[in-house]
Formats: sequence, structure tokens, C-alpha cells
Amino acid sequence: MLERAGRAAEAIRILGEDIAGRRFFAQNTLAAYAELLARHGLLDELRELATGQDAHAVLHLYADALRDRGRAEDAETVMRDAIATDDWVGYRAWLSSALLQDGRLDDAITVAEPGFSWYDCSNLLAPLVHPLLDRPEELLHLLEHPLTVPHHGHEEFQHWWRAHALAGLGRTQEAIATVEAHPDPWTDPCIVRAGLLSTAGLLAAAATELRGRGTIKAREELFDVLVQQGQAAEAIAVHPTVAEQRADKQRAAEAKTEAAPPREDGYSLEPPF
Repeated sequence: MLERAGRAAEAIRILGEDIAGRRFFAQNTLAAYAELLARHGLLDELRELATGQDAHAVLHLYADALRDRGRAEDAETVMRDAIATDDWVGYRAWLSSALLQDGRLDDAITVAEPGFSWYDCSNLLAPLVHPLLDRPEELLHLLEHPLTVPHHGHEEFQHWWRAHALAGLGRTQEAIATVEAHPDPWTDPCIVRAGLLSTAGLLAAAATELRGRGTIKAREELFDVLVQQGQAAEAIAVHPTVAEQRADKQRAAEAKTEAAPPREDGYSLEPPF
């Protein structure tokens, strides 16, 4: 409120005193202070905060501030120095994403590679994949890179990503063959094929695949395809009603079995988790 009232110096002083006295409970307070410093160009103060005991919480904000001011090389140096001193996954995550934004995919892969085989919560492959889902050539390059390995215990993701990339490149039959060779046990093959056909721009073929299925999920997917084709009236007609969707969810809940016993690593691959 002080900042919005034009009293930024006072806001910085008050919050800075709390930070210095360690009078805060959440890292959000550190982030708020770092962002306040960045907004008002106090990069020296921000650097001091970001390179102290709270580096994990705020160093990326200092690097962001440098990039926002056209100092991308300085930001990269800061993060590479941090990795050399303290090889924390958060530093690698920030740097790999920044390198990807700059079009340096191979460099991003090299930085993120040590985290490609970790568990979901710190795996660094997905944050590179997701920005490339609409850039199939680069996505395929990432997935076929010699440093790229599957998610730990989630290899099926990589098969799906590869199929998506192939479909985006118009290599539809290869895409379908990929998912058929590595079927996802929780996904309807019809819907998978339709999704790949849709990704390849073959909307009529995707609609044909879905029309005969009749399930709630297939009708929801068909609705999206028909909308893309400009067939609004038919899309509305095939979309499940709220009552149908609610009943389908209820049936699915009633059909749930007890969770499968976890593996030795503590994870279960069968729902409900």
C-alpha cells in the first residue's frame, strides 16, 4: 500500500528491517521484498539479498531483474556461478528455462540433463518439453538428444511426447505406431489416435475416429474437434450434459479399487494413487 501511495522508500525500509531482523515466516515475504527492490532498480541491494542465506528463495528474482534490464549474459553468469558453488536443482531449472527462451535448446539440455531422471517434483525434462509442445521439430530434437532420458518411473510420458511431436510434423502414422507400441494403460486408444490426428491437422479424420465411440470423454473430445472445424451446432449437440458428466464421474468413483501397493521406491503407478 505504501508503494502504491508513492512512498516506495518507506515501504522498502519497513520491509527491509523485517527481513534483516528475520521477522517473517514465509519465503513469500522474501520474494515480495526482492520484487520491490527490483521494481525500483535497487539491484545492488537485491544482489546482496540474493547471494546471502536466502539465495534459494530469491536468486532467480535477481537474475530475472538482470534479464529485464537487457543483461542476459550477466544473469547467466550469476546462475552458472551459483551452480558451480551450490548445484541446486532450482538454479538449473531457472537457467535451462532462460536458455530455452533465448533459443539455445542444446545449452538448455546440457544444463538440465543432470535432473532428467529425477522424480516428478524436481524433474527438469518436463519444464523443457511443455514450452515446445507447439514446436514439434525442436521437441523431437530434445527427445532424441543423447543426453535426454525418460522420467524416473514415467517412461510413458516420453512416448506420448514423441508421438505428439511426430503428429505435429505431419508424420501421423509414425505417431500412432509410437503410442500403439507403448500403450498408456489409462487412456482410450481411440481418443489417443484422435488427438494425434487433430494435432496433425486432420480434423475430419479425428472426428470420424470419435463419432463411433460414444463415451463421455469421446464426446467431449469430439466437441473440441467440431468447434475447430466451425461446426458449432453439431458440437453443442454432441457435448455431454452436466448430468451425464456427473453420472460418469460417479461411476468412475464407484469403480475405483484399492490403491496398488507401492514399489520399492515408494511410488505406485496404478490409480488411485
